[in-house]
Amino acid sequence: MAAAYFAAKSGADVLLVDVQPSPGEKILLSGGGRCNILPLSADPSGYITDSSAHSLRKILLSWPLEEVRAFLEGPVGIRLIEQKRTGKIFPAGSGGGEEVRDSLIKAMRRAGARLRGRCRVVDILPDERRRVVVESGPGIVAARVIVATGGMSYPRTGSSGFGFEIAQRLGHTLVAPYPALVPLYGGTPAHHGLAGLSLPVRLAIGDARPTSWVGDFLFTHRGYSGPVVLNAAHAFARRRDVRVPVRVSWLDRSEEEWRSVLAPGPGMLRAALDAALPGRLGDVLLDELGLRDADRSTLRREDRTRLLQALTAYELPIDRAGGFAEAEVTGGGVPLGEVNPQTLASRLVPCVSFCGEVLDAFGPIGGHNFLWAFVTGRLAGIGASTG
Repeated sequence: MAAAYFAAKSGADVLLVDVQPSPGEKILLSGGGRCNILPLSADPSGYITDSSAHSLRKILLSWPLEEVRAFLEGPVGIRLIEQKRTGKIFPAGSGGGEEVRDSLIKAMRRAGARLRGRCRVVDILPDERRRVVVESGPGIVAARVIVATGGMSYPRTGSSGFGFEIAQRLGHTLVAPYPALVPLYGGTPAHHGLAGLSLPVRLAIGDARPTSWVGDFLFTHRGYSGPVVLNAAHAFARRRDVRVPVRVSWLDRSEEEWRSVLAPGPGMLRAALDAALPGRLGDVLLDELGLRDADRSTLRREDRTRLLQALTAYELPIDRAGGFAEAEVTGGGVPLGEVNPQTLASRLVPCVSFCGEVLDAFGPIGGHNFLWAFVTGRLAGIGASTG
């Protein structure tokens, strides 16, 4: 919709084609329906890509966050509110995602773009006059085509991965798509009994040179979630055939800080951990180590070492990551090096452009992927209409 708006505003005759009755179905699911439409701040280094980080940065900074917000509050007509505690921006009204989707459609139409819903595209033939082949009826005559199909996440909204198929048919390589911003599943019955417990942690994924994330961690009835898990899970999800260790430092405290908590002294070890850790997490850790009844004053050195390991580098018993049906976004896609960073036109087939989730980039939770959609949509729309 952003691409259609800016192409139309630049003077092009624009038709937006969508397989659903109306575009933007995924918007309705965002933030549980409330629609976290933008972040309060955005750092390109927080985005994930297998492509050039410089290219990603150049694309993302082509339309500053403040200007994106002004566009939504001005031409689109959405009143926004800030949630400073979480760093998120939401629509101020009660309409949530539906208000956002409807406002974008109205803005697009005011700009002059037309919409055709319930229309399934089956191919793009760049050398033909009727380049856009649809399931029924004559093909669509188009000087240029923008592929803004999303990835493979939430396929019930129409994100079938078709954009990836089109890219490959046109000769593009593809960073193999993988689910991102997903929960992790597994854990013991004792862990499942902690469902609902949330606490800050440092999460490290990998062995030799692990990557780490800091944020809130949530125990669930089937595994683990929370912002830190969602933001990190792609590092586990994309390595399907390799056992990747995921380790937690509870409360993100250093080993020295925990040593002071466990220092020899009067009283039971359980009381010291209960005072430091929320819920029954301390009891669960002590039970796993067979130290529930241990005394701080008589704790053996090897047991203290094992407990410190459990507090600072606890390996989560994870079976799998969530799949595309529950992924908030799709990682992978068309490499950024295969599109012009100023217009997002294909370097292989210049009459075709790509934007949004079909490109090899995604951001953390908190509105960053909406930002990527708006920024890349604008680039592609202007580029297609003036190129």
